[in-house]
Amino acid sequence: MTLPAVTVGSDGVRALLADGRVVVVRVVGANDADAVLSLHTRLSEHDRYLRFFGSGTRVLDAITKRITRPPGGEHGAVGAWLGEQLVGVANYEAMLGGTTAEVALVVDGTVQARGLGTLLLEHLGSMARHRGVTRFVAEVLAENRRMIQVFIDAGLPYRMTTDGPERHVEISLTEDDTFAAAVDERDRVADVASLTKVLRPQGIVVVGAGRRPGSVGHAVLVNLLDAGFTGRLTAVNPHAEEIAGVPCRPSVEELTETPELAVICVPAAAVPDAVEKCGRAGIPAVVVISAGLSGTDLATRVLASVRRHGMRLVGPNCVGVVNADPAVRMDATFARGNIPAGNVGIVTQSGGVGIALVELLRQLGLGVSTMVSTGDKYDVSGNDLLLWWRHDDHTAAAVLYLESFGNPRKFSRLARGLARTKPVIAVRSAESDVAQRAAASHTAAAATPAVTRDALFEQAGVIAVDTVSEVTDVLAALAWQPLPEGNRVAILSNAGGAGVLAADACVHNGLVVPQLAEQTRDKLAALLPAQASVDNPIDTTAGIDAATFAACLEILLGDDTIDAVLAAGVPTALADPVTAAPAIARQRRKTVLVARPGQLASVAGLGDDHNPAPATASFADPAAAAAALGRIATYARWRRQPVSSPVDPGDIQLERAQTLVREFRHPRRAVDTGA
Repeated sequence: MTLPAVTVGSDGVRALLADGRVVVVRVVGANDADAVLSLHTRLSEHDRYLRFFGSGTRVLDAITKRITRPPGGEHGAVGAWLGEQLVGVANYEAMLGGTTAEVALVVDGTVQARGLGTLLLEHLGSMARHRGVTRFVAEVLAENRRMIQVFIDAGLPYRMTTDGPERHVEISLTEDDTFAAAVDERDRVADVASLTKVLRPQGIVVVGAGRRPGSVGHAVLVNLLDAGFTGRLTAVNPHAEEIAGVPCRPSVEELTETPELAVICVPAAAVPDAVEKCGRAGIPAVVVISAGLSGTDLATRVLASVRRHGMRLVGPNCVGVVNADPAVRMDATFARGNIPAGNVGIVTQSGGVGIALVELLRQLGLGVSTMVSTGDKYDVSGNDLLLWWRHDDHTAAAVLYLESFGNPRKFSRLARGLARTKPVIAVRSAESDVAQRAAASHTAAAATPAVTRDALFEQAGVIAVDTVSEVTDVLAALAWQPLPEGNRVAILSNAGGAGVLAADACVHNGLVVPQLAEQTRDKLAALLPAQASVDNPIDTTAGIDAATFAACLEILLGDDTIDAVLAAGVPTALADPVTAAPAIARQRRKTVLVARPGQLASVAGLGDDHNPAPATASFADPAAAAAALGRIATYARWRRQPVSSPVDPGDIQLERAQTLVREFRHPRRAVDTGA
């Protein structure tokens, strides 16, 4: 894992403090001299003593000049801006030989103990490493416990003396698993703190709430009311005193209380002004529903306001956000109907896909824990939600529809961390050139090449599917049954054709349909008529009753050479054999899925008269059941693998490699274009 270097001339990178506030980290230059001097002048006498081993101010001019001189191989400095104020600086000075550098940090007293020092050290270390520095050294007063903790918390290998009034610290800039874990944990803490304003706000204002049904703003306001949002709710509309019983104010400036979240539903041209007013009012997070900003000056102005005021932003061009937690009950979307509460987290770049997923979950009897429609994804992204869900007790599985990855390496790391404990399902998208152009047109983001995306998913243990309906197939297979211990499947059917179709589909999806143990075949033969087949797949014949079918299922589950059972049954005038399956499946000894060819829904939860709550998933097509079983078996195998460190291939020619893979996969297109 390698952190991106902060480059000269860039606008810097947005980063989060442990309390969720947003800072901008960038290279410090000559134009920042006044800000650097002001930062050091604001230090308390005690902080100045800890930094300079004395309380005098005569060295401040010299320190400022050293920090702000043009960066080079022997010198570098990065600073963090909170709004328009510099609140922290870290710099290094290379020593003789150039591979060792002395490092120094200073952090404004108002943001100390918020992770800023460690954050600055990370970025400074990245800069120094790219310039050939391999080790930082520092002299720290023993009583400067906060600075000592910064060096410890960085996660980098270090040595520190323990005697005397000063501590000599040596820090290796070598990145390892410990460092990556430390970065991930800091990211998680900071990200959860910042997303709390988005997903657990104590107050929401809907800016642009219309008085009449038919407008997006009105729909958002009504959905918040219908969901029973537990916090304070207000609206901004200059032409109304209240809408649907919610009090209105003429403008954001006239709000009597500062909400934590603003949902902006005004025309595109009015969005920059609305975001700027929210920032000035101290609102820390905004969801911009409005479309039509990307590719225009409107987007530039919105991003400038978000940076200036340190806000989190969802969207623009999105459906909104949902948190079905009973303590929150927030539906800040313009989706139709109540969103069912459940334990599935959703993040999607397409609002339409998000709405479709919600409807499919509703039909299945499942529901949503949190949903974020990222839209054009100016700020909040899928990576943020991967961090949120990792320790969210209300989320048991995550669903992703992402057309682009702003930071693929970070996505892989975070998705891998989440998938170790919770299934992560992703819908493949933008496979063809036509689809990639379509993705760019509706989300304003360049779609990630399919080969890159598929490699990311495979490495991270993500369950990849090709359609939205396949998402619910996999979720149904996961919802009520345990993960299989392997890929060996027994197929039990009262219709020979269904068993054959299921066997073909199992093999096609990487599953094994093994020959049954002799003892198992003997037990089955003792129960079934002579014309039945006790080979795998097992054909019980259509004349058996449900009790016999259930007894056969019990025998198969007792076979140690079988990891899962796919029971495919059709009702006859004599019996509906799979009606006994739920009681057995409810014991969750092994994975049991059911296929009922001809059922109206493509997939449903299967219960029984005594306990209608689903015990397992029932599919209308044996092939769909086998595909879902194959995917969860592959995921289970990935989870059983020991955790290993990803191999960094070093300086590879990524663009050339992607071109070669495309030419290999699409030879006709390569010839047509002269590639």
